Amino acid sequence: MELKVQTRNIFGKKVKTLREEGLVPAELYGHGVNNQHLTLSAKEFQKIFKEAGESAIVNLITEDKKTLPVMIHEVKTDSLSGEILNIDFYQIKLTEKIRVYVPIEFIGEAPAVKNYGGILIKTLKEIEIEALPQDLPRHLQANLESLAEIGKNIAVKDLEISDKIKLFVNPETIIATVVEAKAEEEIAAETTLAEEVIPETKVSAEDKASRKETLKT
Repeated sequence: MELKVQTRNIFGKKVKTLREEGLVPAELYGHGVNNQHLTLSAKEFQKIFKEAGESAIVNLITEDKKTLPVMIHEVKTDSLSGEILNIDFYQIKLTEKIRVYVPIEFIGEAPAVKNYGGILIKTLKEIEIEALPQDLPRHLQANLESLAEIGKNIAVKDLEISDKIKLFVNPETIIATVVEAKAEEEIAAETTLAEEVIPETKVSAEDKASRKETLKT
């Protein structure tokens, strides 16, 4: 995956003109490299970002035809319009391992939901891993077809993960499970109770007077 970039000499409020031209400002930084101010096509970036996410390597192609391997570190967007305001790229070294969060992709359909009316609960959306850049997966797949009965679950240890990848999560951690509809309602009720505000403790006039006296001394 490649993205053409250009050196940027426009800063501050003037970058608004770039966005009006279909461009987006970006910053490039990394360990042992000089920060660079860049600009690139917003349309081309959206296409790449949709496919790559934040855990895949993207090659930035500079004006002088240099190839810079990077990862998309942060994308800032307008909260109302969704317009991309700024992008941070992190330049990587292909010989150094990096830690990233990789999303879990749920595939298939849980038979326990379809056949027994169970409720599917996904308890984990991403996993922190470490690997060489070229060994980083774009996602980790969890097949819901294995959830054939109520009470069955999928744990991290059930995923197919390369031995080139180091996990930073307990292998026994549950990713998804199927519960009875009633059990799901009870969970919701417990959550509601936990969110209730605890009444303020009443303080007697004697206690208040005692506290004032203590402060004076």
